[in-house]
Amino acid sequence: MKSIVALVLLFAAASVAQDQATIGNARASCGSRNVQFDVKTDKGRHPVAQPAPDKALVLVVENLRAACFLCDTTTRIGLDGAWVGATKDNSYLSFSVEPGEHHLCADLQAVPSDSETTGLASFTVEAGKTYYFRARLTDRNNSGKGGVNWALDLEPIDGDQGQFLIASYGLSTFRQRK
Repeated sequence: MKSIVALVLLFAAASVAQDQATIGNARASCGSRNVQFDVKTDKGRHPVAQPAPDKALVLVVENLRAACFLCDTTTRIGLDGAWVGATKDNSYLSFSVEPGEHHLCADLQAVPSDSETTGLASFTVEAGKTYYFRARLTDRNNSGKGGVNWALDLEPIDGDQGQFLIASYGLSTFRQRK
């Protein structure tokens, strides 16, 4: 009986360690947890750049208005293990990428990173194309009882929706804190 209990505990510990390793590996698309950004939002009209012929353009739109207690939260955006910028106050940013497979990350800067406050997406890029993603808070508490269980989702959206949101939101300008 003792050996069965020990075996069950050993299996459970290995499973938890594997889950933590999986979360850590998936989060590798983000940048360093120590990097912080200061962000300003320019609400003026900005034309969306066209991708260079040998690259693609990625636009990430942040939509956090649903949770006003987090409205002032900065969302860091990472690609393939490095931060590429940040958004704040319902805004967007864009950046060029090489063709191939990429891993995108959105992470709430002021909140300790975990599986609920980090959104991840992988995608394959073709040169000359534009890709749109939306980072937004959703309530994972579907019970209708109790409090709110916020989570950050990162999802691809089609070009029409992306262009509509960009026309409604401001452009993020950011700098990394020293």
